[in-house]
Amino acid sequence: MTERIKVTDRYTIEKTPPTEDRVGHLSREGYRSLVNLRTHGEQNEVLSPGEEGKVADAHGLAYLNIPVSPQDINHDTADRFHDEVSRLPGPVAIHCASGRRAGLFTFIHVGRQLDMDGHEAATHAESHGYEFASPGAREFLRSAVDNHERDPEP
Repeated sequence: MTERIKVTDRYTIEKTPPTEDRVGHLSREGYRSLVNLRTHGEQNEVLSPGEEGKVADAHGLAYLNIPVSPQDINHDTADRFHDEVSRLPGPVAIHCASGRRAGLFTFIHVGRQLDMDGHEAATHAESHGYEFASPGAREFLRSAVDNHERDPEP
């Protein structure tokens, strides 16, 4: 079985890139969307983002590729992830190569949605078994949650 972190009923982090069979399994499990944070041609690529999108579509999943390289780990990418993932039908499975990028951006997103401060969001991530790649990654999560412009109340 693929390792995963179930963050909420809506969001699950897959710790490995899916194969064609795994995409079908996600669909049968009830997932409605698949998000891929890998870049095209990334080392140990199972399916290219384009191929993965076609497989997801064939299984009835909405598909989103936000390519995140190390230089793309920034507030603009966190904002893009937050905005685009919010619009996807759930439940949503999110992956990269190891779950580190997927976890980082998912826990930022959930922290913002639940109106947590950065420290709470980082603690929440760790309580779910997420391991930060570095102290800098933990600090980035805190900053991205703390410095997010809150959505106005309805």
